[in-house]
Amino acid sequence: MQNITFEKFNSLDFRLYENNPIIKNPLNSFVVADPSVLTPDVSHDGKWHLFCHTFFGVYMYDSVDGISFKKQRRIVKNAMRPNVNYIDGTYYLFYEKTKTPIENLFAMFGGKWKSEIYCTESVDLITWSEPYLVLGNTRAYEVDENGQALSNPFLLKINGKNRLYYSCGQTFIKDCGFCEPRYISYAESDSITKSYIAIDEPIIKPDKNIEYLNLCSGCLKVYKLKDCYIGLQNGLFEKAGKSHSAIVLLKSDDGIDFEFVKYFLVPQKCGNSNWMAQYVYACCLTYYDNKFRLYFNARNVSNNLSGRESIGIFESQVK
Repeated sequence: MQNITFEKFNSLDFRLYENNPIIKNPLNSFVVADPSVLTPDVSHDGKWHLFCHTFFGVYMYDSVDGISFKKQRRIVKNAMRPNVNYIDGTYYLFYEKTKTPIENLFAMFGGKWKSEIYCTESVDLITWSEPYLVLGNTRAYEVDENGQALSNPFLLKINGKNRLYYSCGQTFIKDCGFCEPRYISYAESDSITKSYIAIDEPIIKPDKNIEYLNLCSGCLKVYKLKDCYIGLQNGLFEKAGKSHSAIVLLKSDDGIDFEFVKYFLVPQKCGNSNWMAQYVYACCLTYYDNKFRLYFNARNVSNNLSGRESIGIFESQVK
């Protein structure tokens, strides 16, 4: 991506893949969500690998074309919102470690949520290390009346430092019946997996005066282009009495102070399907074989019993 200018990226014609969604929620889970993808050029076996979560943990799928993914196996249980990185021959899988599924359901009905950011390592995507804590609660803004939440890790090396972006805090979304992340922050370290120090205040907060951000912040993924950084954020917002989520494109000179550019991918009906009608959530941007692909998860309706989440693709060829 670092050879693409912002002007070039912003002019690309992204379109939804015609056979979306590419991964539907499994029968035993209402959701399959938060994709993080390795392209063949950064995988030891030359395949595509997609990590995501269901109610029962983080799973890995693989593919030869980046579209038809086959379920492999669960990597970690009691886990959500993965971020995978291939660095110097090692895979680092960061994720939000939660309580058990039963305890998580209890938290949705008045219990206290608790999560932290953990990591597990592998050199072959088969054998994984014992998970270990990477970032726990160190800042007051990470805790609120709903409990303690650190989620949506995203690692990026900036100016020689490892910067771990993450979401924290919780905002209860009434029509969904569950919480979504309130703030976006980051922590930095010289090490990939330890000694992270979180900043004193979040870099993104909800704002009643900002249309796409009037409920809470959701999550942020940051990428380095040739002349700047871009952010892809899915803020949560209320419109006409209902909550929604959309992915917006942000721009930054330093990866800290971001300015809004445009709505990038919004909820919509696709043909006869309403699979992404109300929410477009977390995403992962890839660049391979002269093509950008945005993997994302979306939700049809807010109701926590009838709502379903699946994974799709939004893509553009670079000419």
